[in-house]
Amino acid sequence: MSVEPGPGPIALVGSGEYLPEMADLEGSLIAGRPARYVQLATAAVQDGPSVVDHWHQLGITQAERLGVEPVIVPVNDHDDANNPDFAALIHGAGLIYLSGGDPNYLAETLRDSLVWSTIEATWREGAALAGCSAGAMALGAWIPSLRHPKKGSTAGLGLLQHLGVVPHFDAFAARVPDLLTRFVLPDESTMTIVGVDEKTALVGGPTEWTVQGHQSVWRLTSKGREEFALGAHLTTMG
Repeated sequence: MSVEPGPGPIALVGSGEYLPEMADLEGSLIAGRPARYVQLATAAVQDGPSVVDHWHQLGITQAERLGVEPVIVPVNDHDDANNPDFAALIHGAGLIYLSGGDPNYLAETLRDSLVWSTIEATWREGAALAGCSAGAMALGAWIPSLRHPKKGSTAGLGLLQHLGVVPHFDAFAARVPDLLTRFVLPDESTMTIVGVDEKTALVGGPTEWTVQGHQSVWRLTSKGREEFALGAHLTTMG
């Protein structure tokens, strides 16, 4: 199967990167594209080398499960993000994946860097681009403070300029029933906010999406939440 020229699909994943139950999703993203599965665990750097290595090993195992080549891009800080050798690893990717951790660290590390500009250019040339949890949050314009909502939010990488993502939504909503009302939501006339359940993804972009995976996606507004079940289509602001 071949793919049409132009930007590839984007997957905003609530949780579950590299797990066997998400292999079908990841396989569908790379299908028909070069068999190079590029992986960045940058968001986990502050959790220590053992955690980063854990993500690397999970990603390698998933790539082997899918029968494609794992390509680890070891970006630990902003200097790494401007390393031409690391940026070169991204060229020719079929799927680029930003895994979980701290979304603010991920966004600040990649912002205005050679690695990020290469990721964006490779996506625009047809590679699929996925972000899970922190990775999904960083792709948008708005990164909410999940642990301390009233402290406000920070800026994401802005690839999706009018979209904000709340991952692990079902888990957060179960633990914190008033989760939505605790957020300082951005202006609803300029941005769409979505909650993505665990082991679930919003796939498509930049404005037309489909719910894939195992659970639901939710459109969040000051009036409440609207559910989009598996297979549902969702239009967001452009």
